[in-house]
Amino acid sequence: MERLLLLRLRAIGCAAEVRLNDIPVARTPATGGSLSVPVHEYLLSGTNHLALLLDPPPAGAAMAPRLAAPGGLAAQARLLLPRIGHVGSELSARTLAELSLALPEGEIYQPPLAAQRSTELPISFPRWRWLDLPPVVDVAAAQPLVASFVQGLAIALAKGDPEPFIQGARLRFEELAVAYQKPVTELASRWRARIQMLFATKSLRMVLPALADVQLRPCAGGRLLDCVDASGQPILRTEPAPDGSRHAWPLRVGVVEGHCHVMR
Repeated sequence: MERLLLLRLRAIGCAAEVRLNDIPVARTPATGGSLSVPVHEYLLSGTNHLALLLDPPPAGAAMAPRLAAPGGLAAQARLLLPRIGHVGSELSARTLAELSLALPEGEIYQPPLAAQRSTELPISFPRWRWLDLPPVVDVAAAQPLVASFVQGLAIALAKGDPEPFIQGARLRFEELAVAYQKPVTELASRWRARIQMLFATKSLRMVLPALADVQLRPCAGGRLLDCVDASGQPILRTEPAPDGSRHAWPLRVGVVEGHCHVMR
């Protein structure tokens, strides 16, 4: 696309997470880091809500007070609209919204620290299907169903089989196609080829979760369930490679009439 909205997240001395319209879209490691991700599929026409969290807790956990690390901690999130023909350039991009948090070294704080704001965007987006899902009233009751679904996806990927994920994420692929003006078949084919390549090069050593390992974090106003492990990391991921890198696939699942769908 000519205009690609990006979310740029930077953090120093802490984990930081950004939520767009109550959906987690980017997270840095515990020591901080920097990343940029396209975010069309999380944005709405009209008012959008942006939140920045420092040291977000695991699902359902209460965290103890912490002492800010040497050098202090800081995080910044920026929603960027690069100029036409400069998709990857932050220097020439227009900042549509920005949030920052910082604490000096040695200050005691209670995680998570949070900042949030609302902003109107000058771009139109379709009405995404997740907006019309009913909120999950009883997350604990939904956990066995969602955990079994997620475990099945992990097992299929461990076998090098991408089809169960493609089927379970059909609605996600359809909306990604709309969000980025790409054919659905192209997006699915690229994902399939990526999984097959990782399997062929023995890089698809999946972490196979027990059902109890699957933690659910309600998001999108309770309409979706973010599937994570006890530390808050994506539950669908590979074992670390020798260099420490790993592949991970965030899962935000909707439950409709007893069936699970990967929506984001």
